[in-house]
Amino acid sequence: MNISDVAKRTGLTSKAIRFYEEKGLVTAPMRSENGYRSYAQKHIEELTLLRQARQVGFTLDECQELVALFHNPERHSADVKARTLEKAAEIARHIEELKVMRQRLLTLAESCPGDDGANCPIIDNLSGCCHHPQDSRE
Repeated sequence: MNISDVAKRTGLTSKAIRFYEEKGLVTAPMRSENGYRSYAQKHIEELTLLRQARQVGFTLDECQELVALFHNPERHSADVKARTLEKAAEIARHIEELKVMRQRLLTLAESCPGDDGANCPIIDNLSGCCHHPQDSRE
């Protein structure tokens, strides 16, 4: 199977497939005499695992671990579950951080008149500045 066939079957681009190969995240495909990559079903499975793991937030390093677990017939589902729950907890922490960031942005926006004037409480707040341009004449 060639790379365009694999791309269609996995939902990845050829560029992404080559990237994952370069990073050593998937088993290297066989090369034909003309140098073209030749893929097998295991590549489809590895690449599908990578695509779906990336979609739920796993990093490339974490994906590499998941691919290793995929190939390990002696893996323990408890290990995979623990990694998955750790990722879910990490995402929950990120969501809370994003909520705080969003609220700060909304608070900043509320403090700004949003008019044609140069006075901007948002810039003042973000810069740690407490004076206005006209104050610099003092």
